[in-house]
Amino acid sequence: MNIPFYIVDVFAENKYAGNQLAVFLGADSLSADEMQKIAREINFAESTFITRLEPEKSVAEIRIFTPEHEMKFAGHPIIGTSWVLMNKIFENHPERITLSVPIGEIPVHQSGDLVWLQAAQPEFLDTFSAKDFLSFSNLKSADFADKFPIQEVTTGSAFVIIPLKNIQALEHLILDKVKMDEWLRTHCKTNHRALYFYCLEDTKLNSRMLCIEENQLIEDAATGSASTCLQAFLLKYYSTEIQIVNHQGDYMNRSSRIYFEGKITKNHFDIKIGGKTQFVAKGEWEV
Repeated sequence: MNIPFYIVDVFAENKYAGNQLAVFLGADSLSADEMQKIAREINFAESTFITRLEPEKSVAEIRIFTPEHEMKFAGHPIIGTSWVLMNKIFENHPERITLSVPIGEIPVHQSGDLVWLQAAQPEFLDTFSAKDFLSFSNLKSADFADKFPIQEVTTGSAFVIIPLKNIQALEHLILDKVKMDEWLRTHCKTNHRALYFYCLEDTKLNSRMLCIEENQLIEDAATGSASTCLQAFLLKYYSTEIQIVNHQGDYMNRSSRIYFEGKITKNHFDIKIGGKTQFVAKGEWEV
């Protein structure tokens, strides 16, 4: 059996930047184990599998896999898959579609060359002391932006949001894998455990996402789910309305740009992230 697939770069201003994504169509006949094996074989940060397609309703159901496990929600796979559906699959090229993922339905729309998703309401979990991070990083106490807390936040996938004071601390960040893994397993509330460091200097936002998968410390080029958490965090602690571009991936030669547009009204978070998607390739996968 052969199934078609597309490869795109997501949150990328140009080709061969941003975060790579493989999108597999006609995946309704695949088992979860087969999807996991394919995701491990292609070895991108995530791959998506379209298990239900209703073009007349502009609706699709997808499953998202890293090389190690299935995700309930992830931003760059939703943005990239939506771009493929709206520009390559749905013949009427709708500007608005709905993607169904394990956490629920995600509204997506395209405006010009940007695809935007609407995130779920955030949940703010535990806060932590900067001292915790001194034991498994090269950071010093003076490197943390102490006017903001360090906090785990989730909009479907959880991330520990860590504010740093300047770009130098972010650029030269070093982490001890073993000690970091131990800290994550001890302190994080969910099975998805990751750190999202950011620096907001003047009006420029820079970030880095690091986690441990298959016993390896990895960095992600562009993390949409973490960006929705960071946007929620900034709306809660920085400003009740925000419009800014998040720069990620610059330190791994995969420059990414994630557009933020959000506001909070009476404790209701309106969180949108957007990005450009670049078409790379298409083909058939023999299962």
